[in-house]
Amino acid sequence: MTNLLMRATSLAGLPVVTTSTGEDIAETRDVIYVPDQGRVAGFTLNKRGRFAGRLKNVLAFEQLHAVGRDAVMVTDASVLDTPEGEAAAQDAKGRNVIGNRVLTDSGKELGVVRDLIVEMNRGEVIGYELEGGTELQRADGAPLLLPLPATLAVSSDTLMVPSEVESYIRDDLAGFGSAVDDFRARIAGGSDAAV
Repeated sequence: MTNLLMRATSLAGLPVVTTSTGEDIAETRDVIYVPDQGRVAGFTLNKRGRFAGRLKNVLAFEQLHAVGRDAVMVTDASVLDTPEGEAAAQDAKGRNVIGNRVLTDSGKELGVVRDLIVEMNRGEVIGYELEGGTELQRADGAPLLLPLPATLAVSSDTLMVPSEVESYIRDDLAGFGSAVDDFRARIAGGSDAAV
């Protein structure tokens, strides 16, 4: 089965629907990303309807039944009241990587993080979409999809990646999963430069 890759921004605003009754119980608001763990921990939520506002509940990734391009599925509404969601929100507090600069370990600036690329089966963030680095673009205005090593140290406003990553940068999601696998195999077999 093919892994579904999605940009984190496309996950915001999706309806949260129960598999038990088909009820539309909430809407995803923000993606909770824990950079040190390289994964999506869950979602903050909005109420549904005309007078919708923010919900205090947090939906933990482990509580998801399925995620697609059009909806997030959960077994029933009780998953919104689990302690895992609050723990996920605490793990990610103050760790937003959007807007962070990305540098190679040799000092080359690749761009600024604009979005996260998420492998939805596991909730793993496998790459970043970057803004900038026009010399790396295949076509003017094309996105830069940067594969991430399996482990990544995140500190301050700058993210460091191995310099080998440059040859694995892609501009569409279609072949990006393979580029990530190839990049990770290369750095696992070649060097310990993944910091």
